[in-house]
Amino acid sequence: MSARRKAASLGAVGAASALLVTFTPGQASAHGTMFNPVSRVATCYAEGPENPKTQVCKDLVAASGTQPLYDWNEVNIANANGQHQKIIPDGKLCSANREKYKALDWARTDWPATKVSAGAINFRYRVTAAHPGTMTVYVTKEGYDPTKPLKWSDLETTPVTKATVARSAPSGWYEFSGNLPSRTGRHLLYKVWQRNDSTEAFYSCSDVVFGQSAQGAVAKAPSQQEIDAGASKSTVTHHGHGGDVPGERDAAMKAAANDGVVSLNAQNAAASNGSSTLSQSLAGAAAVGMTAGCFILFRRRRAS
Repeated sequence: MSARRKAASLGAVGAASALLVTFTPGQASAHGTMFNPVSRVATCYAEGPENPKTQVCKDLVAASGTQPLYDWNEVNIANANGQHQKIIPDGKLCSANREKYKALDWARTDWPATKVSAGAINFRYRVTAAHPGTMTVYVTKEGYDPTKPLKWSDLETTPVTKATVARSAPSGWYEFSGNLPSRTGRHLLYKVWQRNDSTEAFYSCSDVVFGQSAQGAVAKAPSQQEIDAGASKSTVTHHGHGGDVPGERDAAMKAAANDGVVSLNAQNAAASNGSSTLSQSLAGAAAVGMTAGCFILFRRRRAS
């Protein structure tokens, strides 16, 4: 092998490793949140991360910064696998036990709320990356105290809806219906979206008021213009991901190895099955594996 080809091959190995290592938790994939009734993270984002209007959203930014709001569609756990109550402790349901979103767990009565009533309700979920799975929505029991952190035991065991969602959402929405029981005053609707093509799950809390005019601020969902305006400041992607289609990730990485270069599509495909988080340790392991694979390929070519 010529010195030039040898240098090119080694450069490809280094490039592949470097690209895989840079897949940090900040480069996750985004997926959505509830817009009706509006989730806590969505309503604070709609107020404007740089200049929120309500006191609770101002306090959220003061405590956690603006990034949790720009990343409004990423409240998830990558390896939930249906074990929601096991891995999310009481008092951490709204944040999915993620430090980044800890302010969403605050037990306060000044969260902007949506007025609802007993009976049929149409849920609207704004999705930025569709995945097949199940949307389950729970409501808090009568007598729920909004001044105390939300516990699993505060939720009715029977959900108000359990809807199957598809792999695609051309309109940008998942819409499904449910039935709310009779309640009075302020309550919470807790949503769990468990993917059936991955262990990943997504969570949200929506403040609602039954049977009376909503006291205080009324929750407002972001407009498309507001979503677009903040997209550049998000640390998560707003498009489809490699790995969602069975075999897509392996095929992309194989093609990259054969070409001796990792393309942008291969980089997307290297995301762990569309997961919204990828730890540094996993990225490092992937880099080592890719390096070893490319080195073997290099040795074989050299021998031939």
